[in-house]
Amino acid sequence: MNRKFMKISSLLLTIALTSTLMACGNKTTSTTQTGSNQKITLKLWHIWTSDTDSNKQNVEAVIKEWNTANPNVQIEAEGTENEAYKTKIKTAISANEAPDIFVTWGAGFSQPFVDAGKLLPLDDYLKDGTKEKLLNGALTYLTYNKKVYGLPYANDIGIFYVNKELFDKNNIKIPTTYDELLVAIKAFKSKGITPMAVGEKDKWPGMFYYDALALREGGAKLSNSALAKKSSFEDPTFVNASSKLSKLVDAGAFNSAALGLTRDESEVPFLQGKIPMYYNGSWLAGTIDQGKSVVKGKVVAMNFPALSDGKGGADEVLGGAINGFVVNANTEHKAEAAKAVKFIAENISKKLYTTGAGIPTWKVDVDESKIAPLTKQISVIAKKSTGNVVWWDTYLSGADAEVHKDLVAQIFGKQITPAKFAKQMQAINKK
Repeated sequence: MNRKFMKISSLLLTIALTSTLMACGNKTTSTTQTGSNQKITLKLWHIWTSDTDSNKQNVEAVIKEWNTANPNVQIEAEGTENEAYKTKIKTAISANEAPDIFVTWGAGFSQPFVDAGKLLPLDDYLKDGTKEKLLNGALTYLTYNKKVYGLPYANDIGIFYVNKELFDKNNIKIPTTYDELLVAIKAFKSKGITPMAVGEKDKWPGMFYYDALALREGGAKLSNSALAKKSSFEDPTFVNASSKLSKLVDAGAFNSAALGLTRDESEVPFLQGKIPMYYNGSWLAGTIDQGKSVVKGKVVAMNFPALSDGKGGADEVLGGAINGFVVNANTEHKAEAAKAVKFIAENISKKLYTTGAGIPTWKVDVDESKIAPLTKQISVIAKKSTGNVVWWDTYLSGADAEVHKDLVAQIFGKQITPAKFAKQMQAINKK
């Protein structure tokens, strides 16, 4: 990964992180002696907290498998909600108190960690054939300066989830274009039904909507170029994307209390079959298809609606293989932690696919006849993709990512014009 992700804010964080390199070693690993056998405990942090989340169930199952097979190297896992986790891991790394193994996002999010020497390069541990087990391109966003720092567990993409039953019951056409989306929103609003879900208290769920509209307006190439500071965010594409999101807000597409709802809270009515549309990650499919889910079999997966006047391809997607497990460079047990990460990432990738919670980044061998229809639909969308842009808050570094999410939140709060939105986004590229 080259230095295009570095920003001034990233440099400041790097300085802060580097200043702790002489501090006391990692405090998270415990070791005890039982006879001649050394007992090791590796601490692992992740982002799955809800008991109804199939992601949590899968990671817990894989860790249990590891612990059963490795009685002398036990993993203790701890989950923290997504947004709180981002702050928690940055703080822990700065204080030299990060766990042995943890989930992170690649690209710009982890660039400061790499620059400060806080992540362990895994190349020496991947010479056992591990790289050959991964799909092409799976390591792109977890590679920096030609070194691999993490292993991905899923190719996560944005999915437009549609409750077909609600559309059929209300005799409303499922939208495939933005114009049709506005028509559907108006129709559901007239029936007293909130058309779309979003939890803007966490900010990133609303960001998904803007980033998808920018992708449809100008295409993946332009979005990636602007994020890399090679094109301007004041291009009409980004102004128009802001305007189109504003129109959705003004049309009453979202809950009027969206700014005060977390992602988990906003999902509840969709999962209860009360909201017809929701744009979020492919990981949600596992929750939708769980045995007790009331919307199982009622939801279809689609790509985000196309724009009749946009330059972006209808098959381009938001997302990619950006999430992964990494090893703390300060762990006292590097070899054991690296071995555990390989096991966890590969096996979670398989479980996420078989339970409908993710598209694998590993060459998994599964019975395709047992894969849920919703997951197959998502897999087709991923395979048909003609281009992609990863979540903007992971491509951008540090404060720049926060600026983007804050500006999108202002669109939801009707506090900013499209032109000012674009201008303030371009200020990031002028630093």
